Amino acid sequence: MFTSFVYAQKGEQKIDTSKVDSTRYVQYYIIEGDTIPHEAIDLDEVVILGRLKFKDKLARRKYLILRRKTRKVYPYAKLAADRLITLRERLENIDSKRGKKKYIKILQKYMEEEFTAELKKMTRTEGQILVKLINRQTGKTMFELIKEYRSGWKAFWYNSTAKLFDISLKEKYDPINVEEDYWIEDILQRSFQSNILEEQKTALDFSFYDLRNKWSDTAKTTSVKK
Repeated sequence: MFTSFVYAQKGEQKIDTSKVDSTRYVQYYIIEGDTIPHEAIDLDEVVILGRLKFKDKLARRKYLILRRKTRKVYPYAKLAADRLITLRERLENIDSKRGKKKYIKILQKYMEEEFTAELKKMTRTEGQILVKLINRQTGKTMFELIKEYRSGWKAFWYNSTAKLFDISLKEKYDPINVEEDYWIEDILQRSFQSNILEEQKTALDFSFYDLRNKWSDTAKTTSVKK
C-alpha cells in the first residue's frame, strides 16, 4: 500500500488519504492530526429517461393529449397538498377544540370554493386525473380527505355529485397496475426534469425505475404474443 496526499487551496493543508476508513458509511479524514468525519450522503434516485417509442400515430396522439391534461391539472394537485400539509401542521399546534374547528372550516372553505370550483371547469378526464394526482400527492383519496374534515354523508354527496361528470372521488393513483397512470407518471418525471413542472415528492410508495422496467417488459411480452 502506498500513501497519497492531497493539498487544499487554503493553508496548503495536507490530507492523508491512506487513512480514510471506507468500510463504513462515515469516513474519517486525518488533516494535520485532526480527525474530521465525512458522512456519506444518500443521493435521490435519478432515472435517465430515454426517447419515447409509440406503436403507431394514434398511441402518440393519446400520449400528447394526456400530457397536456396532466400538465394542466398537476399544479392544482400540488397546491392542494401544500395547503393540506400547512393546515395539518397548524391543527397540531392548536389545543382548543374551538380553534381546531375554526381551522377545519378554513380547509372546508378552500375545498368548496377553490378546489371544487376548479373541478367544475375541467373536462371529465382532467377532473379524474386531478383526483388521481391528489391521491399521489397526499396519500389519500379525495373522498377520504373530505370525509376526514366533514361528516360521512357530506363526503357521499361530493362523490355522488362528481359522478354526474363521470368522476369518482374514490379513484386511486396506481401506476403499478394501471397503464394510463404509468404514462401520467412518465409525463410528470419528464416535466420535472425539463423544469416544466415543479416537483413535489409523491406520498405513495413506488419507484419510477421499477415502473419503467415493469411496463417495458409488459410491452415486450405483448409484442411477442402478437
